[in-house]
Amino acid sequence: MTKEEKKKLFTYAFALMDLKSHMYVGYGASLKSEKAAFDAAMALMHECGVEPKSVRLDQYYAGQSTAELFGAETLLYVIPKSNATIRGCYAWKDMIRDFMFYPFLFLQEYFRREHSESGFSADKRFNGWKIWERRADRIQTATMCKGVWHNLIWLGG
Repeated sequence: MTKEEKKKLFTYAFALMDLKSHMYVGYGASLKSEKAAFDAAMALMHECGVEPKSVRLDQYYAGQSTAELFGAETLLYVIPKSNATIRGCYAWKDMIRDFMFYPFLFLQEYFRREHSESGFSADKRFNGWKIWERRADRIQTATMCKGVWHNLIWLGG
């Protein structure tokens, strides 16, 4: 076994959750980066024809380019970086305005993302923290099955 084969792989997963039903509407996984997992989740969501009403993302996605990924009707809740500017699309400008003028209401909506974080944590506890597969295609299948399993549990519950 070579040194490259012994190296442990890290799988990035990203889930977009409907906060009312607690089901995933987009799920992606990648061995490359969290951004690639996010792009896969967005592609799956768009493939299913889902247009979100609001999106809450962490600091990693706090940029104007993220606001451009969603439609004009989608409310965006991210805490902007310290060097953020007003430049960008109208969705970004509206989000900055709401953050500045209504900080408590904005943060109240932003912290609703805790529901998705706790759901993701519950998935890890239920399905295990490790993926025992070694091949990239099997790792991808195993992580996608975790997302499907999550939806099946919430569908029955």
